[in-house]
Parts: sequence; structure tokens; C-alpha cells
Amino acid sequence: MNSYLCILTFVFHVLLVSGSSRNLPILSFDEGYSHLFGNDNLMVLKDGKSVHISLDERTGSGFVSQDLYLHGFFSASIKLPADYTAGVVVAFYMSNGDIFEKNHDEIDFEFLGNIRGKNWRIQTNIYGNGSTNVGREERYGLWFDPSEDFHQYSILWTENQIVFYVDRVPIREIKRTQEMGGDFPSKPMSLYATIWDGSGWATNGGRYGVNYKYAPYVAGFSDFVLHGCAVNPLDQSKCQAAPTSDSVPSGIDGEQQMKMGNFRKKHMQYSYCYDRTRYKVPPSECVINAKEAERLRGFDPVTFGGVHHHGKRRHRTRSTQAKASSI
Repeated sequence: MNSYLCILTFVFHVLLVSGSSRNLPILSFDEGYSHLFGNDNLMVLKDGKSVHISLDERTGSGFVSQDLYLHGFFSASIKLPADYTAGVVVAFYMSNGDIFEKNHDEIDFEFLGNIRGKNWRIQTNIYGNGSTNVGREERYGLWFDPSEDFHQYSILWTENQIVFYVDRVPIREIKRTQEMGGDFPSKPMSLYATIWDGSGWATNGGRYGVNYKYAPYVAGFSDFVLHGCAVNPLDQSKCQAAPTSDSVPSGIDGEQQMKMGNFRKKHMQYSYCYDRTRYKVPPSECVINAKEAERLRGFDPVTFGGVHHHGKRRHRTRSTQAKASSI
């Protein structure tokens, strides 16, 4: 498809659905994706529109989009493994790390498993231009059990904003600011879906790991939406020449803002913007919400209130500190 028409089609549909994949074309697995690793642990179902990826003691598994995209709306319905899932990580994300090894971009949904009786948690994160020295994680609980049925998880990525959605409810909006510079994802990326062993950090800072007596851990994916401009990563001019910035919505509407605020009030468990142990001064793009800050301080006064532990405190790197707080 002509790249200009590709962009116009994308814009038209985004204007219609406002963050929903309703009315967008659903692709079969083979139309949009290819195996990435763990082929024996990846099974395309008979309808061709659903796939299972699994983790066992041998390997995890995953798949990747056939094209790279510069901006768009990307979605899948996902059903997570049930029962004891500590240490298991299921990820649905965008990345170009295989092409831009030293300055890659990333937009992440990560689903973090838990011990029996505890719920899965969602982590969102972004990187731009290899800015892994600044972690931008947020974590949330959910208002449903994601292992009982399929639920829709979506990413809207434009030149100036990123929005994460769960079942058409926006849960996080990231606006590009001048202060962020190259930290905002701006290069073409592929879509990935993977399941793997994150025993070292995913559940209670690594206290609980994967127990393979419960394997295989199976995650289901369906309702694939890849709606953006497919590009050659070395030649982005065709997409950049199209008038996307004026046509794509510059933000979510008032009703969606209210839904997002309600979600964050009830379900957000961690945000890097309020983590006083990592950032004495919040990163420049953070917009501090006094009510969010107060609620998180009540949830964890050490992390979010700057209250110090008494006694010895071990030094931790940014990475281990971020992962250890995933409880």
C-alpha cells in the first residue's frame, strides 16, 4: 500500500475509535507475525487467528511482526496462565533493539506472574534512544482475573504521545516533552510477544521463582491488530512526509481522562515519577498528581515518601532496585 494512503487510513480509523480496536481489521497470525524462538512451544490454532506460546523447563517462546512500524495502533487479546505463575513474564511490546543495538527504542506491556492466591500485575515502560539509565516503569493491579478469559491490551503510538489501554480503558498516557529529548521512542519498531523465565526479579524481587512442576505455562493471543505505517527502518522519509501530527488526536478526550484517572486511583501500585529512592527530583516529563502521590505514600512510605529504613541498607543498581520493587 502507498505509504501516504497507509497513514491516512490509520488516521481515519484512530479518529473513529479513539483508542479502541473496534472496526479495525483483525489479522490472522500468518498475515502479521512470524515465529521468533521456541518453535516447539508456539502453536497456531486451527482458525489461524489465535496462537499459544508456552514456557517449560526447556525454553520459552515468542513471535514478532513481519514489518516494522513508525507510529500506529497495535492490539491483541491475551489470556494469561493460571494458578501458580511466580517468576513467569509474558510480554507484549514494541522494540527495535535488533537493529539499533546501542540506541534502541521500546514500548512495553509486561505481565508479571505471582504465587497462588495473588494476582498478576501489569508493568508498562518506555525507552527512547537507548535511555535505559532512566527507568519509566509503572505497575498496576487489575479489576479482573486475566487468566480466566481473553482481554484486550493496546498501544497507541504517535509522534507526540503514547497511550496504553486495557479493554479500551486508557491506563497511562505519555506525552512527548522538549525536556525528554531523544528519550521518546521515535524510530520504527517491531511488535513482539514472548513468555520467559523472570525468576530473578519478576515476583517479590526474585523471592519466588518459576516452579516447573506447574509447567507448561501457556499464554493465548488472538485478535491481532497491526494498524500503522510499515517502513524500512533505514528510510523513514515516506512516513515522515505524511501530515500525521496535525491529524492524529493530540490527547485522550475528557471521558477517557476520567476513566484513566479512576483506573490509576484504584489500581496503580508503582510509578517511577513518585519513587523517592530512585529520583530525588522526578524526571522532567513527570506531571505530579498530589492525590496519586498521597495514595502511593500510604501504600509504601519508604519508596514514595522518602522514609528511610533503620539499620543496614544494601546498595542496589537502578535495574535491581526497579525490579525489586515489583511486589
